[in-house]
Amino acid sequence: METPGSQSSLHRANLERVVRAVRLAGSLTQAEIARTTGLSAATVSNIVRELKDGGTVEVTPTSSGGRRARAVSLSGDAGIVIGVDFGHTHLRVAVGNLAHQVLAEESEPVDVDASSTQGFDRAEQLVTRLIEATGVDRSKIAGVGLGVPGPIDVESGTLGSTAILPGWTGTKPAEELGGRLGVPVHVDNDANLGALGELVWGSGRGVRDLAYIKVASGVGAGLVINGRIYRGPGGTAGEIGHITLDESGPVCRCGNRGCLETFAAARYVLPLLQSSHGTDLTMEGVVRLARDGDPGCRRVIADVGRHIGSGVANLCNLLNPSRVVLGGDLAEAGELVLGPIRESVGRYAIPSAARQLSVLPGALGGRAEVLGALALALSEMGDSTLLDSTLHAATPAFT
Repeated sequence: METPGSQSSLHRANLERVVRAVRLAGSLTQAEIARTTGLSAATVSNIVRELKDGGTVEVTPTSSGGRRARAVSLSGDAGIVIGVDFGHTHLRVAVGNLAHQVLAEESEPVDVDASSTQGFDRAEQLVTRLIEATGVDRSKIAGVGLGVPGPIDVESGTLGSTAILPGWTGTKPAEELGGRLGVPVHVDNDANLGALGELVWGSGRGVRDLAYIKVASGVGAGLVINGRIYRGPGGTAGEIGHITLDESGPVCRCGNRGCLETFAAARYVLPLLQSSHGTDLTMEGVVRLARDGDPGCRRVIADVGRHIGSGVANLCNLLNPSRVVLGGDLAEAGELVLGPIRESVGRYAIPSAARQLSVLPGALGGRAEVLGALALALSEMGDSTLLDSTLHAATPAFT
């Protein structure tokens, strides 16, 4: 029995701080662990040695700032996490270990009109197939992250109204998938997971405050404040697509007029080009044609960028993020869309906020959300099992 404030409870708390820091980052040098946790270099060195002896972490030589260092990561066989991402036309699943290594990943088309039962059945089948392909024991699953294209009620875990998967409204995705897999499932919307993915693996690395803007059939934002996703009390933070740009504009699916979504989302943008480019055009096709020099597609993408920039300027004035990452198909347009975004930010944002902001394309493409689902599972899992194995392996000198 550990007494609060005792040497043993303090030691366990320090172990938890180190394990959590490494688990969230994937790999850190001992100096970085000390900065992240606030522990002394000597304390970190002792704890890392203990965790290594217990088989919880692996230590490998590396360099930092031109000097020799030791990189600390969780043991590759300490456990696995699973990411599941339901998109507009796809289901993507990834299996990774606690050292942030992706062991297997696969995507397949999904019928958006299918029932939620069919969707979760297919997710279960794909998860099972990938686990078997990796040869990992199912008992090693520490958790599952699940992404869905709609708002999740924080208290009930219920999927709110979504135009992408309308037949799923009112379901409890984490409960549904968790019942099939028999492991804890943590759910979030796709924009938040895209933000997590880019924060851990992509264009958001190294920053603590960012906004991930996803433009697809809708427009949403994942907000990271002080290194953590901000969801709001009801789970609807980041609905940047419903900022009003024109009170007399087109009627939005939310019931208001002139929302950003009505000027930037695929369902509103593609009809602008149908008379000249046909009805089979996709946003991916628009981006490809624009990069090849098509003047109509270039004009439409530039207009979309300026509208998105107006929304980003509002974010800058309210939250002052240091970085905005653009995801979705539109990000592939590069400077054709990023330039107009920056132009609008410079025009409408407070100058001091605009100067501090960098606007970048996502580095992960269509993988951002499924990697974010892995990051969600990693962030939500507890450290008890990992620590217990370490504490049982040896009797440590208290630190």
